[in-house]
Amino acid sequence: MQNIPENLLKILKKLEESGFEAFLVGGCVRDILREVEPNDYDVTTNARPEEILKVFPSAKYENNFGTVIYPIKDKDDNLEEVVEITTFRSEQGYSDRRHPDEVKFEDEIDKDLERRDFTINALAMRVKDGEREIIDLFGGQKDIKKKIIRAVGEPTDRFKEDALRMMRAIRFSAKLGFEMEPKTERAIGKLAGSIKFVANERIKDELVKILSSDKPYEGLMHLYKLKLLQYIIPELLLGDGMKQNHHHIYAVLKHNLLALKSCPNKDWRVRFAALLHDVGKPATNKVIKGVTTFYNHEYAGERIVKKVMRRLKFSVSDIDKVSILVRNHMFYYNNDEVTAASVRRLIKKVGKENLKDLIDIRIADRLGSGTPKAKPYKLRHLEYMFDKVQNDPVSVKMLKINGDYMISDLNFEPGQKMGAILDCLLSEVIENTDLNNLEYLSKRAKELEKEDLDKLRDLAKDAIDEKRTEDDRKMKRGHFVK
Repeated sequence: MQNIPENLLKILKKLEESGFEAFLVGGCVRDILREVEPNDYDVTTNARPEEILKVFPSAKYENNFGTVIYPIKDKDDNLEEVVEITTFRSEQGYSDRRHPDEVKFEDEIDKDLERRDFTINALAMRVKDGEREIIDLFGGQKDIKKKIIRAVGEPTDRFKEDALRMMRAIRFSAKLGFEMEPKTERAIGKLAGSIKFVANERIKDELVKILSSDKPYEGLMHLYKLKLLQYIIPELLLGDGMKQNHHHIYAVLKHNLLALKSCPNKDWRVRFAALLHDVGKPATNKVIKGVTTFYNHEYAGERIVKKVMRRLKFSVSDIDKVSILVRNHMFYYNNDEVTAASVRRLIKKVGKENLKDLIDIRIADRLGSGTPKAKPYKLRHLEYMFDKVQNDPVSVKMLKINGDYMISDLNFEPGQKMGAILDCLLSEVIENTDLNNLEYLSKRAKELEKEDLDKLRDLAKDAIDEKRTEDDRKMKRGHFVK
C-alpha cells in the first residue's frame, strides 16, 4: 500500500494525542488504495476549528466551513506544503444548486462521509500505531476494484446539491478510466440543464482537468451524450450531423471529437485547439456548384474560440495560444514550393514556441478525418525546414564577437573586409569551439586585418560550407527526408 508522508502522520498523531479523532479522507484515500501517489492529502477531525488552532498555532482559519489551513515548513522556514484540516461536517439545503445553505459541525465521521459526492471519495483512513483502518460506509472499496463511478446515496440528490458534480463524475471517469454506474449516468442526463447555475470559472477548471486526463475524448463524449456539452460549448453542437466534402468522411462535430482523440500532444491547450479547430465551419458553410465549402473557416473559428474561452473565464495567455493554433491550422505547405524564407515567415507568424503544437494539430486533423497516415512526407519535411531555419547551425551569430563590437572597440571599418574576417573567425571556431571567446577573437581579428583576405575567405567558405552540408545531412536523417 502507498506510503503516507511523515508530515501527515505527525499531524494525525498530534490530533489523536490531543484527545481528538483524526482521519485522512477523500481522494487521497482512494489513491492510496489504488497504490497511486496522491496529489494532496486532506485531514478531517472532530476537533472544532478553534481547537485545531490550539493544536497547530501556526495554522489559519479564514472561512466558515470548518477548514483550517496548516502550512508545513522545513528547518530553514521554507514552505514545504499546505495541508487542509477540516472539522467533521454535514450540509443542509442547496437553494442555489451550488452552495450549502447551512454547514453544521458534527461529532461523528459518518455524517461527514454522507455529504460526499461519490463512493470512491467517501472513504476515510485512520492511522494509529502503524495500523491503518478504512471507514467505508458506501462500498467505495468495492467500486474502486470494479472501476465504477457511483454517487453516494440518491444521485439526483447529490447533483441537485451541486451541479458541478456532474462534470466531476465525468472527469473522474476520464482521469481514472472508470465506468459510470447506470443510475448515476441517467441522473446526469436528467439534470444536465442545472449546470447553468454553476460559475463559469468552476466549469472551466473541470473542463481543463478532463482535457488533461488520459481519456479526454471519452470525457468529451460523455459531456456530449449526457447533454452537458450543449450548455458548456454550444458552438460545437452546430456541427452535429453537418456533412463535409470529399476530404472528410465524418460530419463536423464527429471530426472535431476524433481530432481530439488523435491529438498526440498532452498539453490541454493543444488538445482544446484540436477539439475546436473546425468550430468555424458551420458559420462558413456554403454549397457552391454542388460542392460543400468552408472558406476562411479558420478565421471564423478563431473568433468563436475567443468568444468561448472568454465566456468560460480562461486567461488571456491561454486564449492567445489556442486562438493562434486554430487560426493557423490550415497553413499551406508543399515541400517543392516552400523556401527557407517562407518558413521563417511562418515562424514569425505563429511563434517558435507554437511550431510543434501546430504540427500536432495538423496530425490530429488528418487522423480525425480518417486518414491512416498521421505524418506524411511533407510534414516531416516541414519539421526539417523548421530546424534548418531556426537553429542556424553554422552562422557568424554563434561567435562571441560581432560587427558592432569590431567597429566600436577594434576600430574596424564596416564593409566586405570585416564580413570576410568574421567568416574566417567562424571557420576557426568550427574546428575548435574553445576559440570562441572575445579575447582570442579580438586578437585574431586584428591579425587577419593584415592578411590577404581573398585567399582566407575562400578557405573559410570551404570550411563553413562543409559544416553546413554535414549538419543538413544530419537534420534530414533525423526527420527521414531526402
